[in-house]
Amino acid sequence: MIEENFDAIVVGAGMSGNAAAYTMASHGLKVLQLERGEYPGSKNVQGAIMYANMLEKIIPDFRDDAPLERHLVEQRLWVMDDTSHTGIHYRSDDFNEAKPNRYTIIRAQFDKWFSRKVRAAGATVLCETTVTELIRDANDRVIGVRTDRAGGAIYADVVVLAEGVCGLLGTRAGLREMPKPQTVALAVKEMHFLPEEVIEQRFGVKGDEGCVIEAVGTTSRSMAGLGFLYTNKESISLGIGCLVSDFAAMVESPYVLLDALKSHPSIRPLIAGSEVKEYSAHLIPEGGYKAIPQLFGDGWVVVGDAAQLNNAIHREGSNLAMTSGRIAAEAIVEVKSRNGPMNKRNLALYKAMLDKSFVVKDLRKYKDMPALLHTNSCNYFTTYPRLMSQAAQNFMRVDGTPKIEKEKATTAAFIKARSRWGLVSDAVRLALAWR
Repeated sequence: MIEENFDAIVVGAGMSGNAAAYTMASHGLKVLQLERGEYPGSKNVQGAIMYANMLEKIIPDFRDDAPLERHLVEQRLWVMDDTSHTGIHYRSDDFNEAKPNRYTIIRAQFDKWFSRKVRAAGATVLCETTVTELIRDANDRVIGVRTDRAGGAIYADVVVLAEGVCGLLGTRAGLREMPKPQTVALAVKEMHFLPEEVIEQRFGVKGDEGCVIEAVGTTSRSMAGLGFLYTNKESISLGIGCLVSDFAAMVESPYVLLDALKSHPSIRPLIAGSEVKEYSAHLIPEGGYKAIPQLFGDGWVVVGDAAQLNNAIHREGSNLAMTSGRIAAEAIVEVKSRNGPMNKRNLALYKAMLDKSFVVKDLRKYKDMPALLHTNSCNYFTTYPRLMSQAAQNFMRVDGTPKIEKEKATTAAFIKARSRWGLVSDAVRLALAWR
């Protein structure tokens, strides 16, 4: 093991860890980054959406060589029952701009690229290295880490915990609680490979344009869940996720939900003839603002998924991770520039800076939304999708039934739902939470 001291040790080489390591190294700090995988991204087979603005603040010219799949010009939202979907979509040629706003990426490739940038900035990156514990001094301040490599301790002024939502280092050290099943979602995903021209034809895109579909409804079996489809250059990322607590309570298997999504009449034609080469699972923090743990202490800060920084309502994770990693690094650089110790008082700057960013402002604004959707999941993900489908069928099907009778049938169904499931109160609570 390396026999030297560092300004900072970063545990983890995902979005937040790479953002933190790159930012500190770019400012001249001596940084060691430790990753337990074979290489950065080796454990992360997630297909994801990457938000350009957040990465531009770290690497302004990332478009020159980053492994980007498609820039997104269309977003669809589907509300599904068993045989249909009711949808809205937004598409704009404005997204065909010189510097597009959103891209689909494949994390295994993207994380390797980001790690190369970290190394080029001057950080030392060690893979296949598991951090086993934090080292503290007599005053309980974190002063370094121990790993599974031979050679003893590695010391640093500050340790950045970017170990992911279920990282054990912070929980074993008592810095944060183990995530609860009701605050973590399990998403499963398959990669469906198709020729590039087939994807373009099926989704009405050309060149590097892309489309995203997000779907809620009966495919999640009354659980709070989201299905998703992302178009890559020569593949489609298709998956679904629900709360771990719901999987346990409903005794449902994730792959069963994924199979149901794949066979849905609205999804099946989009993946017809594809070759599935990859199946993966990924844990996602879903607790929102109320689940954020203590973010800093004497000699340590926590960033990204490990800090529960994920906006489940807007399906944003990578941008919060990158931003929290960058802000933590900037706070550390600022403290270092003042020759200040990396104690709790000085590292509170990280929390103050994060509170002023969109990260905490957005999470705080929608702090009641996750609990509302999870508490009334049967209504939002089963009852209402079926009502919407029934209303649409009554409107569109012409079979000789007088329109007045169809209107009465639709009204009666909604009245029954209102009295039995509290449709109106759900709508009011949802509107208030959204405010």
